[in-house]
Amino acid sequence: MRKAKKTRGKRKEAKKTKKTKEGPFKSIFVGERVISNSKKAVELFNKSCFGQLIDGKVHYSLVEAAYLLEKKKMQVFEGKKKLSFDKFIEKARKIEKNFLTRYFVFKDIRSRGYIVKTALKFGADFRVYDRGTKPGKDHAKWILFPVHQSEILTWFEFVSKNRVAHSTRKKLLIGIVDDEGDVTYYECEWVRP
Repeated sequence: MRKAKKTRGKRKEAKKTKKTKEGPFKSIFVGERVISNSKKAVELFNKSCFGQLIDGKVHYSLVEAAYLLEKKKMQVFEGKKKLSFDKFIEKARKIEKNFLTRYFVFKDIRSRGYIVKTALKFGADFRVYDRGTKPGKDHAKWILFPVHQSEILTWFEFVSKNRVAHSTRKKLLIGIVDDEGDVTYYECEWVRP
């Protein structure tokens, strides 16, 4: 009986040690990005493709940082002050006019198991990689444009988004966010009659 009790005690100690290693890593808010030189940030980049590795530091877009902050994987500091999730969102909204719409779409599609990266060089908001596909190993399947349901999208804007997708050999995905933050996706592609 005593040996069983000692074994249980050792297991509890091992679990406690493991929890402290899995805590959030630190990052700093710099301009329009969040940067971390933490070993955990590099490990997360290698495992889940969050951020962009530049000179040994991981650079995060604002939506990536908000997602990791909300998931309690990251702590964000501005100077010596630690930012709460709400304070970070407030600051991000001042920098990006449609930040919340972009964040709801990013959060939703990332939680479905897709890898989402910025797509500014393609003239879109995001590139979306199919499940199991990593950036650099294969190409993105979609370019994604987040839109709030109250926004008006003209035919000209719609066609230009579709042309961007077609010229980059990707499918167009439009994520429409409603007032509750729920997202509905529409996949569009060229069809030849």
